[in-house]
Amino acid sequence: MTSELIISIVLGFSLAAAAGFRVFIPLFVLSLSAHFGWFSVSDDWMWMGSLTAIVLLGAAVVFEVFAYFIPWFDNLLDTASIPLAAIAGTLIMVATMGDMNPVFTWALAIIAGGGTAAAISGTAGATRLTATATTGGLANPVIAATETGAAVTVATASIFSPLLAFLLVVLVLLFIWKLVKRLRRG
Repeated sequence: MTSELIISIVLGFSLAAAAGFRVFIPLFVLSLSAHFGWFSVSDDWMWMGSLTAIVLLGAAVVFEVFAYFIPWFDNLLDTASIPLAAIAGTLIMVATMGDMNPVFTWALAIIAGGGTAAAISGTAGATRLTATATTGGLANPVIAATETGAAVTVATASIFSPLLAFLLVVLVLLFIWKLVKRLRRG
């Protein structure tokens, strides 16, 4: 494995994790990155850097971010966001991995990219549902802002410092693991 391949995998994994917080933010960041030449996507994904992709993904980001600030609507969005996050995480991994063996690419993308995005999205959805039940939705905007901030931070760090982003993702996953463990105990 070359260092370029390792960086591509780490980048894809980190962007996929960001998709667990917000589906469209990492896609938008990847689109901007491809457009401005900060990161080159695989040949099949060159369309990601088009102005059309930037505009459409930017509009989707605006809708998604604001929609999560509406307490009842955010819980409704969670029903769609978990499978969408898994799909986005998988596709992001494929887009960043370049020209590799397709079996290895898709296996890693589905397991690491889609799995990580789905795990983070599921935990975020459960947190939001609990907050709605316990605070009547008053805490949901705080949770929405935190998740959006996490998505922007991890996605941006993924482009400019993939190893830092990877470390952030590992810390988030450890936090989720401890939270789930604590909830199971009582």
